[in-house]
Amino acid sequence: MAPSVADISTEVFPTAIITKSLPKGSVTVDTVAIEDSSVKPPSPIEEVVDIEAPLAVKQGATEVVNPKIRVRRVIDEEGGTTTASYPHYLPVWDHDKKYPALQEFVHVEHGINADSTFPDLLGEGSHIDKLTPSIGSEVTGVQLSKLSDAGKDQLALLVAQRKVVVFRNQDLADLPIQEALDFGGYFGRHHIHPTSGAPEGYPEIHLVHRNGSNSENEALLANRNSSVTWHSDVTYEKQPPGTTFLIILDTPEVGGDTAFANHVEAYERLSPALKERLHGLKAVHSGVEQAEFSRQRDGVVRREPVSNEHPLIRTHPITGEKALFVNGGFTRSIVGLRKEESDALLAFLVGHISRGIDYQARVRWAPKTVVVWDNRVTSHSAIVDWTSGERRHLARITPQAEIPYETPYVA
Repeated sequence: MAPSVADISTEVFPTAIITKSLPKGSVTVDTVAIEDSSVKPPSPIEEVVDIEAPLAVKQGATEVVNPKIRVRRVIDEEGGTTTASYPHYLPVWDHDKKYPALQEFVHVEHGINADSTFPDLLGEGSHIDKLTPSIGSEVTGVQLSKLSDAGKDQLALLVAQRKVVVFRNQDLADLPIQEALDFGGYFGRHHIHPTSGAPEGYPEIHLVHRNGSNSENEALLANRNSSVTWHSDVTYEKQPPGTTFLIILDTPEVGGDTAFANHVEAYERLSPALKERLHGLKAVHSGVEQAEFSRQRDGVVRREPVSNEHPLIRTHPITGEKALFVNGGFTRSIVGLRKEESDALLAFLVGHISRGIDYQARVRWAPKTVVVWDNRVTSHSAIVDWTSGERRHLARITPQAEIPYETPYVA
């Protein structure tokens, strides 16, 4: 199992907080679970991740962060009792927890030599269906927590090939949290998010949590027309995540789906001339804006933010496929281009990905579902479309992978 290291990745910036005009002298407390996102990029896509906005006190029309709260717990904000199915997974933010800068590590890519017939993954009684021709499969009859190392290797291969794989009737949420982490740690070093909540004592788990109140949705859509925010997770890290796991804890009966886009197919749809021109270019991916956004709201920042340059066209180590490695959440500029040129090219590329419904898949959540995707060749977005008041609560295990690299263009 790879060691757990205090790195911090993902995208977390509350995009909206409910504010109310109150009579002078009155005080109320509001917390809003929303999708976080980085500062608006020069593109139609922005990165977001569900998280609770920082606790604040509203006085009159002014929002004042409570400076006395050093450890914030959702369970406390719900009055010490909760309807959450997995209360030990409710978010906690600790302002006093700090982590050092990440150090480079050697990533072992388990799927490279895996058996492509999947005998240890798709055994007797299992069934697999494609969600779409180019991206997504759904598997039943397989228990991820029981896989042998050979089965885990084949899982990495299948996810690299299909980009996102949905597993139903899983027990990962019911295991002790450390056992779930031990399973995920096989695929790489655990990443710790810099600003989002985590279960108490388990910073390696990134939590997605919305309590379902209609006021949250109203806040999210107050200054935008859609909740869709395509992103790839924490690409500002030198070694961004690879095989990634998202475990459902609570979900609306209808709504709250997650959409995924295939960046390999997005690359393949480009003209040969543009593909050739994009090779050799690098883009800056930055976590600075995310950290600053959290600081401005008195949120946690567990590690100083970083920026890294990555190839615009990335090669996958298992499949050898090339993919657009760009997203609206963290990709800030293209190295060597003037600002207007960089902004225009990034806007085209992220818009191209977001419009490609013919290389996207939509996953509907159900209890005990686990979704596994390859963060190196996909982007995703939660869909905040339910008004039933139901909770949406998920836990993400985020193993880091190799330093992104590219191979020469081949016509």
